[in-house]
Amino acid sequence: MANNLASFAIHVDDVDRARRFYEAVFGWVFEPWGPPGFYLIHTGDEADPGIQGLMHKRQVPRTGTGLNGFEPTFAVDDLDAIIAAVEANGGRITMPKAPIPTVGVLIRFDDTEGNNVGAMAYEAAPVTR
Repeated sequence: MANNLASFAIHVDDVDRARRFYEAVFGWVFEPWGPPGFYLIHTGDEADPGIQGLMHKRQVPRTGTGLNGFEPTFAVDDLDAIIAAVEANGGRITMPKAPIPTVGVLIRFDDTEGNNVGAMAYEAAPVTR
């Protein structure tokens, strides 16, 4: 498996407003999943499934110090090797290994520019419907 982008998350202030926007602009389909206000985003169709997306309310308002942008997650084969490479090259692990049942194990890290990135060892191929 290559280290490819497997998922993205959009953090929003108003989930309903953002959902309407992305449905209208890109034709994405939103599927409620997990806690209230959390959605899977289907960016394609059966013939061309696209990439898995997620959308949920920001944990910290945009006017504060919270994330302001998309949150990528890369599918990786060896999470321990990625952790070692992040730390050896000036990055900082911001979320240690976090198992997500039926999905895989996720870490998050800041790169040298302060961008927050995810790496996940998936239990199976990432969902890309």
